[in-house]
Amino acid sequence: MLLALAWFANLDGRALIRPDEGRYAEIARHMAMTGDWLTPRLNGIKYFFKPPLQAWASAAAFDLFGLHHWTARLWSALTGFLGIVLLGAIGARLYGARTGLIAAAVLGSAGLYVGIGHLNTLDMGLTFFMSAAMGFILLGLQSPAGSRRELHWMLGAWVAMALAVLSKGLVGVVLPLGGVAIAALLALDWRLPLRMRPLAGGAVFMLVAAPWFIAVSLRNPEFAHFFFIHEHFERFLTTVHRRGEPWWFFLEVQALGSHPWLFAMLAGLLGAWRADERFARTPVPPSAPAARPARLLACWAVLIVLFFSLSSSKLPSYTLPAWPALALLAALHLAQATPRVLAAHCAVAAVLAACGLALSPLIGARAESAAQALLFPQFARYVAIAAAVVLASAIVATVLVLRRRSLAGILVLSFGALLGWQAMIAGYDRLSPMTGVYHLVRQAERDLRDAQPDTPFYSVEVYDQTLNFYLRRETTLVAFRDELDFGLGVEPDRWIPTTALFEERWRRDPLAFAIMPPATFDRLSAQGLPMRLLARDERRALVRTVPPDGAEGSR
Repeated sequence: MLLALAWFANLDGRALIRPDEGRYAEIARHMAMTGDWLTPRLNGIKYFFKPPLQAWASAAAFDLFGLHHWTARLWSALTGFLGIVLLGAIGARLYGARTGLIAAAVLGSAGLYVGIGHLNTLDMGLTFFMSAAMGFILLGLQSPAGSRRELHWMLGAWVAMALAVLSKGLVGVVLPLGGVAIAALLALDWRLPLRMRPLAGGAVFMLVAAPWFIAVSLRNPEFAHFFFIHEHFERFLTTVHRRGEPWWFFLEVQALGSHPWLFAMLAGLLGAWRADERFARTPVPPSAPAARPARLLACWAVLIVLFFSLSSSKLPSYTLPAWPALALLAALHLAQATPRVLAAHCAVAAVLAACGLALSPLIGARAESAAQALLFPQFARYVAIAAAVVLASAIVATVLVLRRRSLAGILVLSFGALLGWQAMIAGYDRLSPMTGVYHLVRQAERDLRDAQPDTPFYSVEVYDQTLNFYLRRETTLVAFRDELDFGLGVEPDRWIPTTALFEERWRRDPLAFAIMPPATFDRLSAQGLPMRLLARDERRALVRTVPPDGAEGSR
Protein backbone atom coordinates (compact mmCIF):
# COMPACT_ATOMS: atom_id res chain seq x y z
CA MET A 1 0.00 0.00 0.00
CA LEU A 2 2.85 2.37 0.90
CA LEU A 3 4.60 1.54 -2.39
CA ALA A 4 1.41 2.24 -4.36
CA LEU A 5 0.96 5.59 -2.61
CA ALA A 6 4.55 6.62 -3.30
CA TRP A 7 4.31 5.44 -6.91
CA PHE A 8 1.02 7.09 -7.96
CA ALA A 9 1.12 10.25 -5.81
CA ASN A 10 3.05 12.35 -8.32
CA LEU A 11 1.08 11.97 -11.55
CA ASP A 12 -1.04 15.12 -11.67
CA GLY A 13 1.19 17.85 -10.31
CA ARG A 14 3.27 18.40 -13.44
CA ALA A 15 2.64 19.91 -16.86
CA LEU A 16 3.06 17.67 -19.91
CA ILE A 17 6.54 17.54 -21.43
CA ARG A 18 7.15 17.73 -25.16
CA PRO A 19 7.41 15.85 -27.37
CA ASP A 20 6.26 12.43 -26.16
CA GLU A 21 3.83 13.34 -23.39
CA GLY A 22 2.00 15.88 -25.51
CA ARG A 23 2.04 13.67 -28.61
CA TYR A 24 0.52 10.57 -27.03
CA ALA A 25 -1.95 12.57 -24.94
CA GLU A 26 -3.16 14.32 -28.10
CA ILE A 27 -3.55 11.08 -30.09
CA ALA A 28 -5.67 9.65 -27.28
CA ARG A 29 -7.63 12.90 -26.87
CA HIS A 30 -8.52 12.85 -30.56
CA MET A 31 -9.71 9.24 -30.28
CA ALA A 32 -11.86 10.03 -27.27
CA MET A 33 -13.28 13.15 -28.93
CA THR A 34 -14.05 11.68 -32.37
CA GLY A 35 -14.77 8.05 -31.49
CA ASP A 36 -12.39 6.92 -34.24
CA TRP A 37 -10.26 4.32 -32.44
CA LEU A 38 -8.94 2.76 -35.63
CA THR A 39 -6.81 5.43 -37.33
CA PRO A 40 -4.38 7.24 -34.97
CA ARG A 41 -4.17 10.97 -35.63
CA LEU A 42 -1.87 13.64 -34.23
CA ASN A 43 -3.24 17.18 -34.55
CA GLY A 44 -5.97 15.64 -36.71
CA ILE A 45 -3.38 14.28 -39.16
CA LYS A 46 -2.79 10.56 -39.81
CA TYR A 47 0.01 9.32 -37.57
CA PHE A 48 1.16 5.75 -38.17
CA PHE A 49 4.46 5.72 -36.28
CA LYS A 50 3.19 3.46 -33.49
CA PRO A 51 0.35 0.99 -32.80
CA PRO A 52 -2.62 2.17 -30.74
CA LEU A 53 -2.82 0.10 -27.52
CA GLN A 54 -1.67 2.89 -25.21
CA ALA A 55 -3.81 5.43 -27.08
CA TRP A 56 -6.82 3.16 -26.54
CA ALA A 57 -6.08 2.89 -22.83
CA SER A 58 -5.57 6.66 -22.43
CA ALA A 59 -8.67 7.47 -24.48
CA ALA A 60 -10.67 5.19 -22.20
CA ALA A 61 -9.21 7.00 -19.17
CA PHE A 62 -10.17 10.36 -20.71
CA ASP A 63 -13.71 9.12 -21.33
CA LEU A 64 -14.04 7.84 -17.77
CA PHE A 65 -12.22 10.50 -15.75
CA GLY A 66 -11.69 13.50 -18.04
CA LEU A 67 -8.65 15.23 -19.53
CA HIS A 68 -6.05 15.59 -16.79
CA HIS A 69 -2.33 15.21 -16.42
CA TRP A 70 -2.82 12.09 -14.33
CA THR A 71 -5.16 10.42 -16.82
CA ALA A 72 -2.66 11.14 -19.61
CA ARG A 73 0.06 9.39 -17.56
CA LEU A 74 -2.12 6.67 -16.03
CA TRP A 75 -1.26 3.87 -18.48
CA SER A 76 2.50 4.31 -18.04
CA ALA A 77 2.19 4.51 -14.26
CA LEU A 78 -0.19 1.56 -14.06
CA THR A 79 1.86 -0.75 -16.27
CA GLY A 80 5.01 0.34 -14.44
CA PHE A 81 3.50 -0.51 -11.06
CA LEU A 82 2.06 -3.80 -12.31
CA GLY A 83 5.48 -4.60 -13.75
CA ILE A 84 6.99 -4.33 -10.26
CA VAL A 85 4.31 -6.60 -8.81
CA LEU A 86 4.66 -9.07 -11.69
CA LEU A 87 8.43 -9.29 -11.35
CA GLY A 88 8.08 -9.89 -7.63
CA ALA A 89 5.62 -12.73 -8.27
CA ILE A 90 7.80 -14.31 -10.98
CA GLY A 91 10.92 -14.01 -8.83
CA ALA A 92 9.09 -15.60 -5.91
CA ARG A 93 7.94 -18.58 -7.99
CA LEU A 94 11.40 -19.12 -9.44
CA TYR A 95 13.64 -18.39 -6.47
CA GLY A 96 11.54 -17.86 -3.35
CA ALA A 97 9.56 -15.06 -1.73
CA ARG A 98 12.61 -13.21 -0.37
CA THR A 99 14.28 -12.99 -3.78
CA GLY A 100 11.02 -11.94 -5.42
CA LEU A 101 10.57 -9.13 -2.91
CA ILE A 102 14.12 -7.92 -3.47
CA ALA A 103 13.64 -8.01 -7.27
CA ALA A 104 10.49 -5.89 -6.96
CA ALA A 105 12.30 -3.45 -4.66
CA VAL A 106 15.24 -3.10 -7.04
CA LEU A 107 13.04 -2.54 -10.10
CA GLY A 108 10.73 -0.08 -8.32
CA SER A 109 13.64 2.14 -7.28
CA ALA A 110 15.93 2.06 -10.35
CA GLY A 111 16.10 5.59 -11.71
CA LEU A 112 15.22 5.08 -15.37
CA TYR A 113 12.35 2.72 -14.54
CA VAL A 114 10.83 5.21 -12.08
CA GLY A 115 11.28 8.10 -14.49
CA ILE A 116 9.70 6.38 -17.51
CA GLY A 117 6.92 5.05 -15.29
CA HIS A 118 5.84 8.63 -14.67
CA LEU A 119 6.01 9.87 -18.26
CA ASN A 120 3.36 9.47 -20.92
CA THR A 121 5.48 7.49 -23.36
CA LEU A 122 5.16 4.04 -24.93
CA ASP A 123 8.18 2.33 -23.42
CA MET A 124 6.67 1.33 -20.09
CA GLY A 125 3.71 -0.46 -21.63
CA LEU A 126 6.08 -2.27 -23.98
CA THR A 127 8.32 -3.19 -21.04
CA PHE A 128 5.43 -4.57 -19.03
CA PHE A 129 4.18 -6.89 -21.76
CA MET A 130 7.68 -7.99 -22.80
CA SER A 131 8.46 -8.74 -19.14
CA ALA A 132 5.22 -10.69 -18.83
CA ALA A 133 6.25 -12.71 -21.89
CA MET A 134 9.68 -13.30 -20.37
CA GLY A 135 8.22 -14.39 -17.05
CA PHE A 136 5.59 -16.67 -18.56
CA ILE A 137 8.22 -18.33 -20.75
CA LEU A 138 10.41 -18.96 -17.71
CA LEU A 139 7.51 -20.38 -15.71
CA GLY A 140 6.46 -22.53 -18.67
CA LEU A 141 9.97 -23.96 -18.91
CA GLN A 142 9.86 -24.87 -15.22
CA SER A 143 6.67 -26.86 -15.83
CA PRO A 144 6.76 -30.52 -16.92
CA ALA A 145 7.41 -30.75 -20.65
CA GLY A 146 4.21 -31.33 -22.60
CA SER A 147 1.97 -30.59 -19.60
CA ARG A 148 -1.19 -28.52 -19.63
CA ARG A 149 0.47 -26.07 -17.23
CA GLU A 150 3.32 -25.54 -19.68
CA LEU A 151 0.79 -24.91 -22.45
CA HIS A 152 -1.06 -22.31 -20.40
CA TRP A 153 2.11 -20.38 -19.53
CA MET A 154 3.35 -20.43 -23.11
CA LEU A 155 0.03 -19.29 -24.54
CA GLY A 156 0.08 -16.49 -21.96
CA ALA A 157 3.53 -15.52 -23.24
CA TRP A 158 2.25 -15.34 -26.83
CA VAL A 159 -0.66 -13.13 -25.73
CA ALA A 160 1.80 -10.86 -23.89
CA MET A 161 3.98 -10.62 -27.01
CA ALA A 162 0.94 -9.71 -29.10
CA LEU A 163 0.07 -6.91 -26.67
CA ALA A 164 3.72 -5.78 -26.74
CA VAL A 165 3.49 -5.53 -30.54
CA LEU A 166 0.28 -3.50 -30.19
CA SER A 167 2.14 -1.28 -27.74
CA LYS A 168 5.14 -0.33 -29.86
CA GLY A 169 5.78 -2.62 -32.79
CA LEU A 170 7.62 -5.74 -33.90
CA VAL A 171 10.29 -5.54 -31.19
CA GLY A 172 7.57 -6.87 -28.88
CA VAL A 173 7.90 -10.31 -30.47
CA VAL A 174 11.36 -10.22 -32.07
CA LEU A 175 13.29 -9.64 -28.84
CA PRO A 176 11.53 -12.22 -26.63
CA LEU A 177 11.91 -14.92 -29.28
CA GLY A 178 15.47 -13.78 -29.93
CA GLY A 179 16.37 -14.22 -26.28
CA VAL A 180 15.03 -17.78 -26.28
CA ALA A 181 16.86 -18.55 -29.53
CA ILE A 182 20.19 -17.30 -28.15
CA ALA A 183 19.75 -19.31 -24.94
CA ALA A 184 18.98 -22.41 -27.00
CA LEU A 185 22.01 -21.80 -29.22
CA LEU A 186 24.34 -21.39 -26.26
CA ALA A 187 22.97 -24.57 -24.69
CA LEU A 188 22.94 -26.43 -28.04
CA ASP A 189 19.39 -27.50 -27.25
CA TRP A 190 16.72 -26.68 -29.83
CA ARG A 191 14.03 -28.30 -27.74
CA LEU A 192 13.80 -24.99 -25.91
CA PRO A 193 12.00 -23.04 -28.70
CA LEU A 194 9.76 -26.02 -29.44
CA ARG A 195 8.51 -26.01 -25.87
CA MET A 196 7.03 -22.58 -26.57
CA ARG A 197 4.29 -24.26 -28.64
CA PRO A 198 5.00 -22.17 -31.77
CA LEU A 199 1.98 -23.42 -33.75
CA ALA A 200 -0.68 -22.93 -31.10
CA GLY A 201 1.09 -19.87 -29.74
CA GLY A 202 1.50 -18.32 -33.17
CA ALA A 203 -2.21 -18.75 -33.83
CA VAL A 204 -3.09 -17.05 -30.53
CA PHE A 205 -0.59 -14.28 -31.28
CA MET A 206 -2.19 -13.56 -34.65
CA LEU A 207 -5.68 -13.69 -33.17
CA VAL A 208 -4.76 -10.91 -30.72
CA ALA A 209 -2.37 -8.78 -32.75
CA ALA A 210 -3.53 -9.05 -36.36
CA PRO A 211 -7.09 -7.61 -36.37
CA TRP A 212 -6.08 -3.98 -35.88
CA PHE A 213 -3.26 -4.19 -38.44
CA ILE A 214 -5.65 -5.67 -41.01
CA ALA A 215 -8.44 -3.19 -40.30
CA VAL A 216 -6.22 -0.09 -40.36
CA SER A 217 -4.56 -1.28 -43.59
CA LEU A 218 -7.92 -1.75 -45.27
CA ARG A 219 -9.00 1.77 -44.36
CA ASN A 220 -5.56 3.32 -45.00
CA PRO A 221 -3.71 1.59 -47.86
CA GLU A 222 -0.59 3.66 -47.18
CA PHE A 223 -0.23 2.29 -43.64
CA ALA A 224 1.57 -1.02 -44.20
CA HIS A 225 4.59 0.31 -46.09
CA PHE A 226 5.09 3.24 -43.74
CA PHE A 227 4.72 1.23 -40.53
CA PHE A 228 6.63 -1.94 -41.40
CA ILE A 229 9.30 -0.58 -43.77
CA HIS A 230 9.86 3.01 -42.69
CA GLU A 231 9.21 2.68 -38.96
CA HIS A 232 11.10 -0.57 -38.48
CA PHE A 233 13.79 -1.22 -41.08
CA GLU A 234 14.61 2.36 -42.06
CA ARG A 235 14.42 3.51 -38.44
CA PHE A 236 16.83 0.76 -37.35
CA LEU A 237 19.26 1.05 -40.26
CA THR A 238 19.37 4.82 -40.86
CA THR A 239 19.39 8.12 -38.98
CA VAL A 240 16.11 9.20 -40.60
CA HIS A 241 14.78 10.28 -37.17
CA ARG A 242 17.99 12.18 -36.30
CA ARG A 243 18.55 10.16 -33.13
CA GLY A 244 22.06 8.96 -33.83
CA GLU A 245 24.28 8.30 -30.83
CA PRO A 246 27.61 6.44 -30.36
CA TRP A 247 27.52 2.67 -29.91
CA TRP A 248 28.26 2.94 -26.19
CA PHE A 249 25.29 5.30 -25.56
CA PHE A 250 23.17 2.68 -23.80
CA LEU A 251 26.02 1.62 -21.53
CA GLU A 252 26.00 5.18 -20.23
CA VAL A 253 22.22 5.03 -19.87
CA GLN A 254 22.48 1.77 -17.92
CA ALA A 255 25.08 3.27 -15.59
CA LEU A 256 23.07 6.41 -14.83
CA GLY A 257 19.60 4.91 -14.94
CA SER A 258 20.22 1.93 -12.66
CA HIS A 259 21.19 3.99 -9.59
CA PRO A 260 21.30 2.91 -6.76
CA TRP A 261 21.69 -0.65 -8.07
CA LEU A 262 24.33 -0.37 -10.81
CA PHE A 263 26.90 -2.66 -9.18
CA ALA A 264 24.25 -5.11 -8.01
CA MET A 265 22.96 -5.40 -11.58
CA LEU A 266 26.50 -5.86 -12.92
CA ALA A 267 27.26 -8.51 -10.32
CA GLY A 268 23.99 -10.28 -11.07
CA LEU A 269 24.67 -10.23 -14.81
CA LEU A 270 28.23 -11.50 -14.43
CA GLY A 271 27.11 -14.21 -12.03
CA ALA A 272 24.11 -15.35 -14.08
CA TRP A 273 25.85 -18.45 -15.45
CA ARG A 274 26.21 -19.95 -11.97
CA ALA A 275 23.32 -18.25 -10.16
CA ASP A 276 20.89 -21.15 -10.55
CA GLU A 277 23.27 -23.60 -8.85
CA ARG A 278 23.29 -21.40 -5.75
CA PHE A 279 19.50 -21.46 -5.50
CA ALA A 280 18.81 -25.03 -6.63
CA ARG A 281 17.76 -27.58 -4.03
CA THR A 282 19.16 -30.32 -6.22
CA PRO A 283 22.08 -30.19 -8.68
CA VAL A 284 21.22 -28.53 -11.98
CA PRO A 285 22.24 -30.67 -14.96
CA PRO A 286 24.50 -28.69 -17.35
CA SER A 287 22.42 -29.93 -20.29
CA ALA A 288 19.12 -28.64 -18.88
CA PRO A 289 18.77 -25.01 -20.05
CA ALA A 290 15.10 -24.98 -19.04
CA ALA A 291 16.21 -25.33 -15.42
CA ARG A 292 18.56 -22.34 -15.72
CA PRO A 293 16.30 -19.25 -15.89
CA ALA A 294 19.12 -16.89 -14.85
CA ARG A 295 20.93 -17.66 -18.09
CA LEU A 296 17.85 -16.85 -20.12
CA LEU A 297 17.48 -13.60 -18.17
CA ALA A 298 21.06 -12.68 -19.00
CA CYS A 299 20.57 -13.50 -22.69
CA TRP A 300 17.42 -11.41 -22.67
CA ALA A 301 19.07 -8.35 -21.10
CA VAL A 302 22.22 -8.47 -23.23
CA LEU A 303 20.25 -8.95 -26.45
CA ILE A 304 18.06 -5.90 -25.78
CA VAL A 305 21.00 -3.63 -25.03
CA LEU A 306 23.03 -4.97 -27.97
CA PHE A 307 20.09 -4.75 -30.39
CA PHE A 308 19.42 -1.09 -29.70
CA SER A 309 23.14 -0.27 -29.54
CA LEU A 310 23.44 -1.46 -33.14
CA SER A 311 20.46 0.64 -34.19
CA SER A 312 20.97 4.03 -35.84
CA SER A 313 18.10 5.45 -33.79
CA LYS A 314 18.68 5.74 -30.04
CA LEU A 315 16.75 7.23 -27.13
CA PRO A 316 17.47 6.54 -23.42
CA SER A 317 14.19 4.68 -22.87
CA TYR A 318 14.71 2.11 -25.63
CA THR A 319 16.51 -0.43 -23.41
CA LEU A 320 13.96 -0.19 -20.59
CA PRO A 321 12.65 -3.73 -21.35
CA ALA A 322 16.02 -5.04 -20.10
CA TRP A 323 15.47 -3.55 -16.64
CA PRO A 324 13.19 -6.26 -15.16
CA ALA A 325 15.64 -9.02 -16.17
CA LEU A 326 18.54 -7.03 -14.71
CA ALA A 327 16.55 -6.36 -11.54
CA LEU A 328 15.89 -10.07 -11.02
CA LEU A 329 19.55 -10.88 -11.65
CA ALA A 330 20.51 -8.18 -9.16
CA ALA A 331 18.11 -9.74 -6.66
CA LEU A 332 19.83 -13.13 -7.07
CA HIS A 333 23.10 -11.44 -6.17
CA LEU A 334 21.71 -9.41 -3.27
CA ALA A 335 19.79 -12.35 -1.79
CA GLN A 336 23.04 -14.33 -1.46
CA ALA A 337 25.38 -11.46 -0.59
CA THR A 338 27.09 -11.20 2.79
CA PRO A 339 26.36 -8.22 5.06
CA ARG A 340 29.76 -6.77 4.18
CA VAL A 341 28.99 -6.88 0.44
CA LEU A 342 25.54 -5.38 0.99
CA ALA A 343 27.05 -2.64 3.12
CA ALA A 344 29.43 -1.87 0.25
CA HIS A 345 26.48 -1.47 -2.15
CA CYS A 346 24.77 0.86 0.32
CA ALA A 347 27.98 2.83 0.83
CA VAL A 348 28.35 3.36 -2.92
CA ALA A 349 24.78 4.68 -3.06
CA ALA A 350 25.57 7.00 -0.15
CA VAL A 351 28.73 8.35 -1.82
CA LEU A 352 26.93 9.00 -5.11
CA ALA A 353 24.06 10.72 -3.28
CA ALA A 354 26.54 12.86 -1.34
CA CYS A 355 28.17 13.86 -4.64
CA GLY A 356 24.78 14.77 -6.05
CA LEU A 357 24.01 16.87 -2.99
CA ALA A 358 27.34 18.68 -3.21
CA LEU A 359 27.12 19.29 -6.96
CA SER A 360 23.44 20.29 -7.15
CA PRO A 361 24.15 24.05 -6.86
CA LEU A 362 26.17 23.80 -10.07
CA ILE A 363 22.97 23.12 -12.04
CA GLY A 364 22.24 26.84 -11.98
CA ALA A 365 25.62 27.55 -13.57
CA ARG A 366 24.55 25.68 -16.72
CA ALA A 367 21.91 28.29 -17.54
CA GLU A 368 22.38 29.83 -21.00
CA SER A 369 19.68 32.50 -20.83
CA ALA A 370 17.95 34.79 -18.38
CA ALA A 371 14.90 32.51 -18.20
CA GLN A 372 17.04 29.47 -17.52
CA ALA A 373 18.92 31.39 -14.86
CA LEU A 374 15.61 31.76 -13.02
CA LEU A 375 14.42 28.18 -13.51
CA PHE A 376 17.56 26.06 -13.05
CA PRO A 377 18.20 27.03 -9.40
CA GLN A 378 14.62 26.07 -8.55
CA PHE A 379 15.17 22.63 -10.06
CA ALA A 380 18.53 22.38 -8.28
CA ARG A 381 16.79 22.64 -4.91
CA TYR A 382 14.71 19.57 -5.69
CA VAL A 383 17.81 17.70 -6.84
CA ALA A 384 19.42 18.54 -3.50
CA ILE A 385 16.34 17.28 -1.62
CA ALA A 386 16.35 14.07 -3.67
CA ALA A 387 20.05 13.47 -3.01
CA ALA A 388 19.58 14.14 0.71
CA VAL A 389 16.73 11.60 0.91
CA VAL A 390 18.80 8.91 -0.85
CA LEU A 391 21.84 9.71 1.30
CA ALA A 392 19.84 9.35 4.51
CA SER A 393 18.24 6.09 3.37
CA ALA A 394 21.63 4.70 2.28
CA ILE A 395 23.13 5.45 5.69
CA VAL A 396 20.22 3.79 7.49
CA ALA A 397 20.42 0.82 5.13
CA THR A 398 24.14 0.43 5.80
CA VAL A 399 23.52 0.29 9.54
CA LEU A 400 20.74 -2.26 9.09
CA VAL A 401 22.73 -4.68 6.91
CA LEU A 402 25.73 -4.49 9.22
CA ARG A 403 23.34 -5.53 12.02
CA ARG A 404 22.40 -8.50 9.81
CA ARG A 405 18.99 -7.14 8.90
CA SER A 406 19.78 -7.42 5.22
CA LEU A 407 16.27 -7.47 3.80
CA ALA A 408 15.24 -4.43 5.85
CA GLY A 409 18.32 -2.56 4.65
CA ILE A 410 17.59 -3.32 1.00
CA LEU A 411 13.97 -2.22 1.37
CA VAL A 412 14.93 1.03 3.14
CA LEU A 413 17.41 1.95 0.40
CA SER A 414 14.85 1.06 -2.28
CA PHE A 415 12.08 3.13 -0.75
CA GLY A 416 14.42 6.06 -0.15
CA ALA A 417 15.58 5.92 -3.77
CA LEU A 418 11.97 5.87 -5.00
CA LEU A 419 11.15 8.93 -2.89
CA GLY A 420 14.31 10.65 -4.12
CA TRP A 421 13.47 10.03 -7.77
CA GLN A 422 9.93 11.25 -7.15
CA ALA A 423 11.27 14.46 -5.62
CA MET A 424 13.43 15.01 -8.70
CA ILE A 425 10.49 14.32 -11.03
CA ALA A 426 8.37 16.82 -9.09
CA GLY A 427 11.17 19.37 -9.32
CA TYR A 428 11.44 18.95 -13.05
CA ASP A 429 8.11 20.76 -13.34
CA ARG A 430 10.00 23.92 -12.42
CA LEU A 431 11.43 23.70 -15.94
CA SER A 432 7.99 23.35 -17.54
CA PRO A 433 8.09 26.82 -19.17
CA MET A 434 10.91 25.33 -21.27
CA THR A 435 9.32 21.93 -21.89
CA GLY A 436 5.76 22.76 -22.98
CA VAL A 437 3.12 25.43 -23.44
CA TYR A 438 1.08 24.95 -20.27
CA HIS A 439 2.14 28.29 -18.76
CA LEU A 440 1.82 30.08 -22.07
CA VAL A 441 -1.77 28.90 -22.51
CA ARG A 442 -2.59 29.81 -18.92
CA GLN A 443 -1.36 33.37 -19.50
CA ALA A 444 -3.64 33.72 -22.53
CA GLU A 445 -6.60 31.96 -20.95
CA ARG A 446 -8.89 34.97 -20.92
CA ASP A 447 -8.47 35.69 -24.60
CA LEU A 448 -8.69 32.03 -25.58
CA ARG A 449 -12.18 31.88 -24.08
CA ASP A 450 -13.34 33.96 -27.05
CA ALA A 451 -12.45 31.14 -29.44
CA GLN A 452 -15.20 28.94 -30.86
CA PRO A 453 -14.57 25.40 -32.19
CA ASP A 454 -14.26 26.80 -35.73
CA THR A 455 -12.03 29.75 -34.80
CA PRO A 456 -8.76 29.38 -36.73
CA PHE A 457 -5.68 28.58 -34.68
CA TYR A 458 -2.38 28.51 -36.57
CA SER A 459 0.90 26.91 -35.61
CA VAL A 460 3.42 28.92 -37.63
CA GLU A 461 6.87 27.45 -38.35
CA VAL A 462 6.66 25.41 -35.17
CA TYR A 463 4.62 22.57 -33.65
CA ASP A 464 4.64 22.04 -29.89
CA GLN A 465 3.12 18.63 -29.17
CA THR A 466 1.67 19.76 -25.82
CA LEU A 467 -0.38 22.59 -27.36
CA ASN A 468 -3.37 20.61 -28.61
CA PHE A 469 -3.97 18.92 -25.28
CA TYR A 470 -4.24 22.25 -23.47
CA LEU A 471 -6.28 23.91 -26.22
CA ARG A 472 -8.57 20.86 -26.48
CA ARG A 473 -8.48 21.22 -30.26
CA GLU A 474 -6.34 20.91 -33.40
CA THR A 475 -4.26 23.65 -34.98
CA THR A 476 -3.42 24.40 -38.63
CA LEU A 477 0.27 23.91 -39.37
CA VAL A 478 1.99 26.67 -41.33
CA ALA A 479 5.34 26.11 -43.11
CA PHE A 480 6.14 23.20 -40.81
CA ARG A 481 5.90 19.43 -41.36
CA ASP A 482 8.57 17.51 -39.37
CA GLU A 483 7.09 14.30 -37.85
CA LEU A 484 3.77 15.01 -39.58
CA ASP A 485 5.38 14.97 -43.02
CA PHE A 486 3.97 11.57 -43.96
CA GLY A 487 0.43 12.41 -42.84
CA LEU A 488 0.49 15.74 -44.64
CA GLY A 489 1.65 13.97 -47.77
CA VAL A 490 -1.50 11.85 -47.58
CA GLU A 491 -3.77 14.74 -46.55
CA PRO A 492 -2.13 17.90 -47.97
CA ASP A 493 -5.18 20.07 -47.37
CA ARG A 494 -4.55 19.99 -43.63
CA TRP A 495 -1.76 22.56 -43.63
CA ILE A 496 -0.63 25.89 -45.14
CA PRO A 497 2.69 25.46 -46.92
CA THR A 498 4.03 29.04 -46.72
CA THR A 499 4.01 31.91 -44.26
CA ALA A 500 2.86 34.24 -47.06
CA LEU A 501 -0.38 32.26 -47.48
CA PHE A 502 -0.86 32.37 -43.71
CA GLU A 503 -0.54 36.17 -43.76
CA GLU A 504 -3.28 36.40 -46.39
CA ARG A 505 -5.63 34.27 -44.29
CA TRP A 506 -4.73 36.10 -41.11
CA ARG A 507 -5.72 39.45 -42.58
CA ARG A 508 -9.11 38.02 -43.63
CA ASP A 509 -9.92 36.27 -40.33
CA PRO A 510 -12.14 38.35 -38.01
CA LEU A 511 -10.81 36.31 -35.07
CA ALA A 512 -7.86 33.94 -35.11
CA PHE A 513 -5.02 32.82 -32.90
CA ALA A 514 -1.49 31.70 -33.69
CA ILE A 515 1.64 30.41 -32.04
CA MET A 516 5.05 30.98 -33.59
CA PRO A 517 8.74 31.36 -32.71
CA PRO A 518 9.53 34.78 -31.20
CA ALA A 519 11.80 35.60 -34.15
CA THR A 520 8.90 34.96 -36.54
CA PHE A 521 6.62 37.18 -34.46
CA ASP A 522 9.20 39.99 -34.50
CA ARG A 523 9.65 39.65 -38.27
CA LEU A 524 5.93 39.63 -39.09
CA SER A 525 5.26 42.52 -36.70
CA ALA A 526 7.99 44.53 -38.37
CA GLN A 527 6.34 43.81 -41.73
CA GLY A 528 3.06 45.26 -40.44
CA LEU A 529 0.99 42.11 -39.85
CA PRO A 530 -1.59 43.13 -37.22
CA MET A 531 -1.21 40.91 -34.15
CA ARG A 532 -1.80 41.32 -30.47
CA LEU A 533 0.70 39.51 -28.28
CA LEU A 534 -0.98 37.41 -25.57
CA ALA A 535 2.01 35.60 -24.09
CA ARG A 536 5.65 35.01 -24.93
CA ASP A 537 8.60 32.98 -23.71
CA GLU A 538 12.01 32.02 -25.11
CA ARG A 539 10.59 29.54 -27.61
CA ARG A 540 7.12 30.73 -28.60
CA ALA A 541 4.87 33.74 -28.98
CA LEU A 542 1.08 33.36 -28.69
CA VAL A 543 -0.94 36.00 -30.56
CA ARG A 544 -4.44 36.84 -31.75
CA THR A 545 -5.90 39.05 -34.44
CA VAL A 546 -6.46 42.69 -33.56
CA PRO A 547 -10.11 43.52 -32.71
CA PRO A 548 -11.98 45.31 -35.55
CA ASP A 549 -11.85 48.70 -33.85
CA GLY A 550 -8.08 48.35 -33.49
CA ALA A 551 -8.30 49.92 -30.07
CA GLU A 552 -5.68 47.71 -28.51
CA GLY A 553 -3.28 47.91 -31.40
CA SER A 554 -0.47 45.49 -32.02
CA ARG A 555 2.53 45.18 -29.80
